[in-house]
Amino acid sequence: MPPPAALPWPPLHHEPGLPLYRAVKRALLTAIEDGRLPPGATLPNEAALSAAFGVAIGTLRQAVGELVAEHVLLRRQGRGTFVATHSPERFLFQFFHIERADGHHEAPVVELVAFNRGRLDEDAAEALQARPGDTAWLIENRLLLQGRAVVHDSLQLPQSLMRGLTERRFRERPGTIYRLYQEAFGITVLRAQERVRAVAASAETARVLGVATGTPMLQVRRTALSFADKPVEYRVSTVLTGVHEYVQTLQRTAPGRS
Repeated sequence: MPPPAALPWPPLHHEPGLPLYRAVKRALLTAIEDGRLPPGATLPNEAALSAAFGVAIGTLRQAVGELVAEHVLLRRQGRGTFVATHSPERFLFQFFHIERADGHHEAPVVELVAFNRGRLDEDAAEALQARPGDTAWLIENRLLLQGRAVVHDSLQLPQSLMRGLTERRFRERPGTIYRLYQEAFGITVLRAQERVRAVAASAETARVLGVATGTPMLQVRRTALSFADKPVEYRVSTVLTGVHEYVQTLQRTAPGRS
């Protein structure tokens, strides 16, 4: 997709006391969020973009560098910088943290277990900044690794964000679930907040994964966040940890930001 050089760029709002590159970063995020830079679009070259914003190339590079580190933008050697799409590689690297104890890391095979229209429960409503009982899509998946059922996923999605979603559309999506959100509903998941705790397998999880009720499990409660940290999905993943582990790599942060 060619650079949208002819499009007007969002104005810079430089707050006193904050580095100028943060204003550039915010303007780029606005352009991505409002569709001026859609998923897969190529950014104009540095000289053109810095001139458009009226900033030095070094300032622009700082803004772009942070967006690359946050997986909003993607650099490809010799080809330029692109608005990131939700590819299987991105899902595996950024959002899927289950791997075999020997370090083997692979994308799961996802099997749809249930797709229903229902209501947000209290936990999901709190995470999604909504009201308990709001209409939602309730989806259950079974994730297989090396042919073995390892993860029981339970998703709650606000129906208001994903009108027109159907079981067939969900089942027959061409890529990852987050790619479906991005391409079909204009919702880009940028990051996620997760809480992890030990639990015993419920009767439903035991049925889905083929284990005994009460089997020790790991539960990951995830809130997926889009632009401006807007919550768009609440997911509970219950993980069988006999052979697999939850692995998270912490990124180094600048001084004072940890």
